[in-house]
Amino acid sequence: MNTTSDTATTAEWPLWEVFVRSKAGLDHKHCGSLHAADAKMAIQMARDVYTRRQEGTSIWVVPSAQITASEPADKDAYFDPAADKVYRHPTFYALPKAVDHM
Repeated sequence: MNTTSDTATTAEWPLWEVFVRSKAGLDHKHCGSLHAADAKMAIQMARDVYTRRQEGTSIWVVPSAQITASEPADKDAYFDPAADKVYRHPTFYALPKAVDHM
């Protein structure tokens, strides 16, 4: 016997993570999540919800279930070893104005 909450859970659309590129040449930025039946619907809904003022040039949607992330407790193991390698960070020269968005 299904209860109302069981039916709502099994019929719920999957969760999608939305990334928008505001200008050509910039990175896609995570701007939120939404529920949609499929990828095409997720892109259409993301356009309506996250780019209402035509501020985007590209939208990515990714099923949340497909994202694998590190745990916050593992921060030291992932990020602290890089702190002593300053040569990996471009801090020793000034960027030209043409690439000021980096």
